[in-house]
Amino acid sequence: MKNRILLLAAITCMAFAPVGRTQSKTQAEALPAPGFHHLHLNSVNPDAAIEFYIKQFPSTSRSSVAGFPALKAGKVYVLFTKVSATPPIEPQTAIWHFGWHVVDVRKNLALYKERKEVKLLPLYTTEEGGSVLISSDTWPGTGGLLGLTKAQIAEAKAAGVKPRGGAGFAYLEGPDRAIVEYQGDMPVERFNHVHMFQEEPICAQLWYQKHLNAPVSQPAAGQTPHTEADCKVEHSERSWPALEREGSIRQPSGGVLFDDVALNWYVRQGDKPLVSTRGHLADHIALSVSNLDAWIAKLRGEGVNFLEPPYKFGDTRAVMIEGPSHEALELVEIK
Repeated sequence: MKNRILLLAAITCMAFAPVGRTQSKTQAEALPAPGFHHLHLNSVNPDAAIEFYIKQFPSTSRSSVAGFPALKAGKVYVLFTKVSATPPIEPQTAIWHFGWHVVDVRKNLALYKERKEVKLLPLYTTEEGGSVLISSDTWPGTGGLLGLTKAQIAEAKAAGVKPRGGAGFAYLEGPDRAIVEYQGDMPVERFNHVHMFQEEPICAQLWYQKHLNAPVSQPAAGQTPHTEADCKVEHSERSWPALEREGSIRQPSGGVLFDDVALNWYVRQGDKPLVSTRGHLADHIALSVSNLDAWIAKLRGEGVNFLEPPYKFGDTRAVMIEGPSHEALELVEIK
């Protein structure tokens, strides 16, 4: 009798254990994608930095979040931690630059030219030199890409292709040597993206999709989606315009969207591996979640690296994890 009871108990456990695991996995997959909460910068003078951004992007305003001085940009923030020395920007981390949509990019450019505190960054048009201050003042890209290779530039010259003019993307140097993009012409001014580098961009996109339930664009008709087995692909030739004279490697690329803020990325440009973002100019990216405990359980179950256990963040809680190219990602609980 005793053996029969034990046998029935074992059968019951076997029957229900898989269901429990399936439900747990389904619940984890059903967690809504986080929202974009803030970009966190280190700065020698947060107050001056905030004033700079408010002047250049008047849709923003001064704020405070969890005791940190902050720039409010619509529904999202840029937070600052005061540091005693200029934060490093080298070696390169996964966070490259950040930027705004603007209503009239050429009007912004004209204003910035008149402001002594603004340093405009050139976009190089060839490896030999030559530059413009806005992308639409050089040859337009082709095939959906933002630049042309050496061979394509030669073809454009031979064919007499002219710049399109009008809207485009441009850059300025912000406080603490931040690279800031402004792009137009858009309906409203808003903080819209953080541009990144990844060791393997397509693999990184799969990582964000798997672990953070991030929505991604569907592949074009006839294209087979990449998997973790084939996400490492060959790199394209360098192309221009580019912030670096030697050009930019623009493929492979990838990205995800949290709320209306895009995290877009290119492949790492140099030979050296990307290093941790902690302590650098752009220290980390913060995402908002409504159930931190559920996210912690999901991420731990998936083997994601935790940089910091749960900690107090103002009147709420947060946790810090590491992304695929050593980018620090903070999950802030917002209920």
